[in-house]
Amino acid sequence: MLAALLLRALGAPVEGEPTDSPAGDSSGEEELVPSDLLSASPVWDLIIGATAGHQKEFEDEFPQGVKYHFLENYKVSSLPAKCPSSNFSMEACLRRLAEGLHTYMVLLEHVEREYPGSSILLHAKYYSRQLVDLIKKKMKSPGQVTVLTSSQEEQLVQDINNPDSFHRRMTGHSILQQLHDFLREAKLAIRKREKSRQMRKGSNMIIAAIHPSFQILQR
Repeated sequence: MLAALLLRALGAPVEGEPTDSPAGDSSGEEELVPSDLLSASPVWDLIIGATAGHQKEFEDEFPQGVKYHFLENYKVSSLPAKCPSSNFSMEACLRRLAEGLHTYMVLLEHVEREYPGSSILLHAKYYSRQLVDLIKKKMKSPGQVTVLTSSQEEQLVQDINNPDSFHRRMTGHSILQQLHDFLREAKLAIRKREKSRQMRKGSNMIIAAIHPSFQILQR
């Protein structure tokens, strides 16, 4: 029994326990997790769901000739860095994500100039602010999050401006595409760290609980 508990705490499969995901579930994102986890917040699905509709919106605007992958040619050089998959603490990851979302909110000003009535833009701006607030609440030192100054924001928007209207529109679409990827990878990065933290906590609790018995057996 104790061995099974240790295996479960360490994330290893226990004999007789199903390990495959249900049919139709390929990502594992539907796994039940405690609601106090940042990765379990419904805000993620709301903003990722909104930005996921960008590809269809793009294809509706350009039904012929321009393919979605063409946006790779219009990537903004000043895009925020993503959280590495390893060798990065949870605090450092949260800080990078909060700062990255702040930068994306500035970049969305360019999108708004080209597509002021975009519902995707509206949802992206609204839920980005909510997500930043959630991230900061999970940080030990939220005051360490640095944002661009007003002059830096103006310079950033100015740098991606272009006299060619087609180029400006492509840049706007590229920003939305990259924001979607940033959000998806951010959620996965946080989920991975939260899961690892839960496993360590569970393992330590079980070992602490059985340690006195283990000492008696060794006498």
